[in-house]
Amino acid sequence: MKMRRLSDKSRTLVQLVAVVLFMGSLGFASVPLYDWFCRVTGFGGETGVAEAGSETILDQTIKVRFDASLERGMPWEFRPVQIEMDLRIGETGLAFYEAYNPTDQAVAGTASYNVAPFEAGGFFTKIDCFCFEMQVLGPGERVLMPVTFFVDPKMVEDRDAKFVKTITLSYTFHETALPDDYAALPVAAGDGYN
Repeated sequence: MKMRRLSDKSRTLVQLVAVVLFMGSLGFASVPLYDWFCRVTGFGGETGVAEAGSETILDQTIKVRFDASLERGMPWEFRPVQIEMDLRIGETGLAFYEAYNPTDQAVAGTASYNVAPFEAGGFFTKIDCFCFEMQVLGPGERVLMPVTFFVDPKMVEDRDAKFVKTITLSYTFHETALPDDYAALPVAAGDGYN
């Protein structure tokens, strides 16, 4: 009888370890799978990326709003230069964000972003963006950082996205470690001014 209990306990232990390993592997794989899913579908506010603007420009307009925030502890000041703009669907837009480093030392940052509502994420397409690369601001430096984008005309054919009238593009800057070769790097992208 004792052998039977030991066998049952062993079997339970093996099943428990298998469940833990299976759940751990799902957790490990979920981040890259979710990232891939968001890029393909636009779910979660992921945007598209293109080499050039749209060849089709519709008469229908859409309002694009701009939002900016900082991760807790990030010492920069960061804001959109314009709060919103109206443009035709398919038309290339150019917006600027301003960043300022009020500290007495260089600070590096990377920007994460999303688009709301989520239905519009896959149709909001960036051509060029400061968020594609790490930005480094020297002490007291203030810069304008551009983002070039368009709203894909296919949006008007989408079952859910065709009802979207306003899109909000949000950025959050996060402090990152200065690269080892910082002295050789150009300072922040865009038109710097003090």
